[in-house]
Amino acid sequence: MLHKKYILNKEAAALKLKRLALEVAEQLENSNTDLIILGIKNSGTTIAEKIAQLLKDYLQQSIEVIEVSLNKAKPTEVSLSKQLSFDNKNILLCDDVANSGKTLLYALKPLLNYHPKSIQTLVLVERMHKQFPVNPDYVGLSLATTLQDNIVVEIENNEVIGAYIE
Repeated sequence: MLHKKYILNKEAAALKLKRLALEVAEQLENSNTDLIILGIKNSGTTIAEKIAQLLKDYLQQSIEVIEVSLNKAKPTEVSLSKQLSFDNKNILLCDDVANSGKTLLYALKPLLNYHPKSIQTLVLVERMHKQFPVNPDYVGLSLATTLQDNIVVEIENNEVIGAYIE
């Protein structure tokens, strides 16, 4: 078995998520507009659900989590787990790792037919390889890596148990 080079363990990841939720709550504390959290399918949805759970302690407004599905390699089709109006809503798009910015950019596609009050992005780990004009608003850990490195966020039973470089 290969030895994993961990950059976050379970406890560190939990602390990062709590800090991210506090940052979001601080930003939205004076807003009475509903919050819709979009989680990019699989790990991003787990991150979105964790953030929503943490935010319930700090925000009064309604918080809803919706899953965004897309092919990360060729994101031509983007679908949502639930259809609703995003007009005048605060939107928070969540994913596990931001690399080039491509996934975050294409995940915003369904919102183009609406007029949200705000759109912000949150990632647990950000890599420094921007190729698209997306800079996450909330970042748990920012890391300079080589292009060959891959960061994996491990999820078990809807819990973030760590992140490592492979």
